[in-house]
Amino acid sequence: MKIKNPIFTTEDLCAYYGDFMAIKHVTVKIPEKQVTAVMGPSGCGKTTFIRCLNRLHELTPGARITGKIFLRDQDILQMDPIIVRRKVGMVFQRPNPFPTMTIYENVLAGYKLLGIRLPKEEADRIVEEALKKAALWDEVKDVLHRRGTFLSGGQQQRLCIARALAVKPEVLLMDEPTSALDPKATLQIENLIVELKQTVTIIIVTHNMPQAGRISDYTAFFYLGELIEFGPTAEVFTNPKDPRTEEYLTGKFS
Repeated sequence: MKIKNPIFTTEDLCAYYGDFMAIKHVTVKIPEKQVTAVMGPSGCGKTTFIRCLNRLHELTPGARITGKIFLRDQDILQMDPIIVRRKVGMVFQRPNPFPTMTIYENVLAGYKLLGIRLPKEEADRIVEEALKKAALWDEVKDVLHRRGTFLSGGQQQRLCIARALAVKPEVLLMDEPTSALDPKATLQIENLIVELKQTVTIIIVTHNMPQAGRISDYTAFFYLGELIEFGPTAEVFTNPKDPRTEEYLTGKFS
């Protein structure tokens, strides 16, 4: 299918763990400033796929990638991985604020890891801006110098989103970001994702089909490492082209 403004383009992408091929010849264009849900049964390669998009996959011993991944017109496999990860942020399944850091320090952790020293005034501005984008500022503005682990699970996940947003990425990868959260916190994160796509592209791995239906514009369905189907979520959900997609959506396998 034709995507007007792809932010990511993969060409014949394969990802390996040793000799095992986890991602098989995936060619796809991911649209900019939209929410793309990556779905499929457990072990089908969803997380491996998004970890390729910011070169985290290669950090696993014995892991490697073949094919091409373009961020707009730049082949990220030829770029410095640190620069790639600044452009392509990641939020993991379980909230993981750095336990020894305050809320304030957590938001700025990306700059510290990049070795960038910020004047206090600029640091204050970045912290406030990132926490506001993550819909957390009003809840934490008076406790910025308490540890991030003092927050509730949902607040910790929004802190992790603020930390990722602070370095102004173009893309935010999310690996089942609400699976460890209660329904209220899940709804807050979902509302936040819908708001964030105004300024950043979001690619989210989710097992939760109703969630994908609520928040995503496009859906990619993976099965046994292959990209089986990709298209607008409404089309994939109501008129899947491949019988395996239909079987997954109707609960014949999970």
